[in-house]
Amino acid sequence: MNSTLTNSIHLYEYYKSLGEKAINQVEDNALWWAPDEKSNSISVIIKHLRGNMLSRWTDFLTTDGEKEWRKRDSEFEETIMTRDDLMAQWEEGWACLFNALRSLTVEDMEKTIYIRNMGQSVEDAIMRQLAHYAYHVGQIVYLARLANTGDWKSLTIPKGNSDTYNQAKFEPGKRIEHFTKNLHDLK
Repeated sequence: MNSTLTNSIHLYEYYKSLGEKAINQVEDNALWWAPDEKSNSISVIIKHLRGNMLSRWTDFLTTDGEKEWRKRDSEFEETIMTRDDLMAQWEEGWACLFNALRSLTVEDMEKTIYIRNMGQSVEDAIMRQLAHYAYHVGQIVYLARLANTGDWKSLTIPKGNSDTYNQAKFEPGKRIEHFTKNLHDLK
């Protein structure tokens, strides 16, 4: 497996973990809360992520990433009623993504795949989706932070602790190892 693919998988794992850590810090009713009628709830964002992931990563190398069976507009309707059902959809989407990524070979990285009839390399498609999912996970984290009624546990470097973090003694190149280790510790 090449380093771009390996690093991408680690980053997808990181964003999945951030979303889960945020979701775990809110009460059930917060999963369906939105700041206003133009905004999406955590539930709707998860439903959209799942729909996108299933469409993009099912038969990733052989069919267009925008599947005919996908009903994108319905992903923005509030239909999931329980935390368990919501988290099952979250897991289903991520499982589809990770199964596709872990099946790729070095040779696959230069192949051309299609999303909405637009050709792109496998590597470009992986980066495109990573940016999309990071965007939505950021929304989930922000909504969870707004809805949290208790003690919020920082998901990254806690506010006011940057200097302490930056003063840590790392040998050259060790920060990347530290970052990668922290990705796995977040799980």
